Amino acid sequence: MHFELWKGESDAQKYIPDMLQSMIDKGIAYESQGALVVDVCEEGDSKELPPCIVRKSDGSALYATTDLATLVEREMLYHPDAYVYVADQRQSLHYQSFFRVAKKAGIVGEDRDLSFLGFGTMNGKDGKPFKTREGGVMRLEVLVEDICRSVYEKIRATRDENEISAGEAEKIAGTVGLAALKYGDLSNQASKDYIFDIDRFTSFEGNTGPYIQYTIVRIGSILKRCRAEEFGSDETAAGYIRKAVEGSKAAKDLALMLVRYNEVVPAAWEQLAPHKICQYIYELSNAFNTFYHDIRILSEEDADTKAGYLRMLELTRRVLTDCIHMLGFDAPEKM
Repeated sequence: MHFELWKGESDAQKYIPDMLQSMIDKGIAYESQGALVVDVCEEGDSKELPPCIVRKSDGSALYATTDLATLVEREMLYHPDAYVYVADQRQSLHYQSFFRVAKKAGIVGEDRDLSFLGFGTMNGKDGKPFKTREGGVMRLEVLVEDICRSVYEKIRATRDENEISAGEAEKIAGTVGLAALKYGDLSNQASKDYIFDIDRFTSFEGNTGPYIQYTIVRIGSILKRCRAEEFGSDETAAGYIRKAVEGSKAAKDLALMLVRYNEVVPAAWEQLAPHKICQYIYELSNAFNTFYHDIRILSEEDADTKAGYLRMLELTRRVLTDCIHMLGFDAPEKM
């Protein structure tokens, strides 16, 4: 994974003194039991919110202080249209409070979008927060290693050396393992807790990352067996697809699922809900696999109908590939 910008908490320290003095000068920050605080309660609140402490009585900063100072820096350097903070759902009060101070202090405008996306906890099969066998907090690198090993063992159990070499299997396991982990996490509504189950996440069936990848690989395998002329001309591609859906419910259902792409992705973005993309590509994969089992694609005798089928395969692979890239993983060449 590549990040374009790395910023630590210490980068915001230099903005803190002027920021706090500005709050004092504006009359929104005041001393309470030696600490500097800002009232954040607003009319209409269902419960009273405590004042936000922006400087402790000993003069030290808190998370709210550095979060606010970070906003000062980002406004100076980037002036973004919106901010999205992703953290533990249990931090919601902190973000609600700090957002209000930011607007009250004029660090961002009243109309600026400050959003908090809280996530639930990843639990083990016992329903408790996921831990190592020794009872400690599971490190991400250990989790990735465990899930990739599980995928590798499944590949070795179902494919011999003549089909996939040990080196290939290891490379595929890395790609599939990351997909299993990312999809398993993102397919759940962010705010909800979920059970981490390696066996379920790495399954090649059901609502999993490997199932989506396998569908993409299957489509690629079919398309490789076709000649270019069998796809028809680009200019009449829509006509071929109309012909293909006329006599087949499975083809029509797949076409309707493909059309939904243009509404699902914007909705997922607006609602900050990647699980909606996961649900969509799972349904799209199901629609394709029904289509694949119900229709004789490569042996279709009518050239225009066959061209329509192949165009639908191309579209399905493109949509699935675009979506998994949005979710942060790829599909291997073979599985």
